[in-house]
Amino acid sequence: MTPPVRTLLQRLLRRVIVPLALTWLIGTLLAFAVARFFTQQAFDRALLDDAYAVASHVRQTESGGLTLGLTANEMGTLLFDQSERLYFAVFSNDGRFLAGHAGLQMPPLDDLKNFTFTEMAFNNKTLRAVVLMRQVPQAFKVVVAQTTYSQVAFFQRLLVLSMVPQLLLLLGLAWWLRRKIQQDVQPLTDLQNAVALRDVRDLKPVFVSNRSAEMQNLSEAINALLLRIEKGVRSQKEFAGNVAHEVRTPLAGMKALTDYALSQSDPAVWREQLQKIALSQERASHLMNQLLAIALVQEAQESMAEPVKLDEVIRDSIMRHLHRADALGIDLGASGLDERGAVSVLAQRALIEGVMDNLIDNAFRYGLTPAGTLRRVTVELFSNPSLGQCGVWVHDNGPGIEPLQRQRLLQRWVQGEEGPALQHGSGLGLAIVSEYARIMGAQLFLETADEGRGLKAGLLFQTP
Repeated sequence: MTPPVRTLLQRLLRRVIVPLALTWLIGTLLAFAVARFFTQQAFDRALLDDAYAVASHVRQTESGGLTLGLTANEMGTLLFDQSERLYFAVFSNDGRFLAGHAGLQMPPLDDLKNFTFTEMAFNNKTLRAVVLMRQVPQAFKVVVAQTTYSQVAFFQRLLVLSMVPQLLLLLGLAWWLRRKIQQDVQPLTDLQNAVALRDVRDLKPVFVSNRSAEMQNLSEAINALLLRIEKGVRSQKEFAGNVAHEVRTPLAGMKALTDYALSQSDPAVWREQLQKIALSQERASHLMNQLLAIALVQEAQESMAEPVKLDEVIRDSIMRHLHRADALGIDLGASGLDERGAVSVLAQRALIEGVMDNLIDNAFRYGLTPAGTLRRVTVELFSNPSLGQCGVWVHDNGPGIEPLQRQRLLQRWVQGEEGPALQHGSGLGLAIVSEYARIMGAQLFLETADEGRGLKAGLLFQTP
């Protein structure tokens, strides 16, 4: 079973509160340990003072032995403690008991210094004890021990008083952090709700509270994406509408021509209508090819460029259009292929072929000349190795394009003044060439031909 995914608020609180709580716990324990250490030293110092007081009353007898120079009552007064019970014993250097509480044993010690603190058991009680070593009037040891009830109670109060205020501060800080993190995360929840409740057709910008730079960047990125999607959808709708209109026109014309031909019995009328139907079919076929070329743009953007021999592409393109050129009475020629030799560019072969087909087709359709003038279409390969450039020109001797119209004709569905009159094309050819040039990183040029008449269109590549 997949574990539930935690919310961002839960993850942030967990990553903040848990380390904070661990830091608080470690800090509290360290503070308590330091306080306990110094407090224990104060208790031990008082216990050592009692041992020195007992040792100061040890006297040497006339026989050379040792004795305690205080009575039991005097010792009770000397070792009085309001909250603890004290015990003492005096031993000779050889461990013989001299005075004090008879049951109090000398604790085992590995290394006896001037004084040593230790823990010991007496009458089923755990005592804190100090062993004091004295050399005057002769070597002897004093053991003073006391119960630790007040010490334990004091340390417990110290622990509670150390932890409780800091725990309250931690809880207050956790509550404050949760509130502030909730406020900072709330815009994400608002964004989620705004997107979830939106209609698929609603692409207006989303309002997101800019509480942080990250949220501002996120809102700007989302709104920029929505804007691009809106432009794309609007473009697709316009494209679909234009396609429907452009396809419907030749189809409707063919249907009307067919209906008229079927209503006639004269074979000459049939032939005339069939010729018109063939022209409409050619126009529709050309439109379909242009639409397929536009569809190739997305695929070409995802394909990798590779070395392409530009001279071979030009030769193949000329060969594909020779038959049509002969039928139209056009002198289709080439220039620079033999002089330049092999010229390679880094591009997609299908896109270069698409550019050549569209430029040559445009020259065939619109490069009309006055009656009696031979129509010429020339494909020219040029190369400049010193500048690392090469390219291809397609120029004709037709009327050309006015400079003010050239940029406008690079848009889809836009035709020149001659297009509607000639009933040729769909206004997609130069738009496709422009898009292909952009994908290949080439420059598209539209200029007046060298003779001062006609159009000179081509691409400029950077050689690899």
